[in-house]
This record gives sequence, structure tokens and C-alpha cells, in this order.
Amino acid sequence: MNLALIGYGKMGKAIEDIAIGRGHRIVLKLSRENRHELNSANLSKADAAIEFTSPESAAGNVQACLDAGVPVICGTTGWTNSLEEMKKHCTDRNGCFIYASNFSVGVNIFFEINKKLAALMSGRPDYDV
Repeated sequence: MNLALIGYGKMGKAIEDIAIGRGHRIVLKLSRENRHELNSANLSKADAAIEFTSPESAAGNVQACLDAGVPVICGTTGWTNSLEEMKKHCTDRNGCFIYASNFSVGVNIFFEINKKLAALMSGRPDYDV
């Protein structure tokens, strides 16, 4: 698979190592220094984009990917005020978009445990946090 990495900081470099180790190719690496290269021509070389940047640029990056017809996975936090808008944009473009606030397996297991704990505790009116 050909991947675009939008955000080539610590996480982008870790993703690159994993992707290459699994036989994927990185066809585009974007950072603050070459942000101007985020365009349809460059994105069209990718089968999918992985976005880990900043809250200020995440929505624009996701939108650029969707406009280019490239599926995008976003792990940037702090921009969820624009999340519904990007979901609508994705639907309008018949695109593919995945957002997760954390990609750690351990943290996601913890999220699921918390859901179960909340369900258990909701039936305990005698317990007050």
C-alpha cells in the first residue's frame, strides 16, 4: 500500500517504521516545512493518508485528503469542534475517514473497561463518586 504521512514528527516517523516493516511504501511525507506539498497531485500517489499533526491544521488536512479522494485516518487530538463538519464533508464526498483520539491498544482496552464499569456503577444509586 502507498501511504501519505501528514505530520512527520515523532508519531509520523514511528508509523513510517512500522509501515515499511510491513511492506508498505511511503509516497509522501509532510511536515511544517513542506506543508505546501499537500495537494491533490501529491495525494493522488497514495492509497491512504495517515494524519498526525496539530489541532490547528487537522481539519484542513482531512478535508484536503477527502477532496483528493484519498481515504484518511486521523489521530490528531484537540480539534473535535470540527469533527462533525469533517464527517459531513466525508459523506458529501462519499469518502473514507477514520478518527481515533488514541491508537494505543492499551488505552483503547481501558476505554472499553470504563464503558463496562460505568454500566455497572449506573445501577448503584447508593454509590456516589
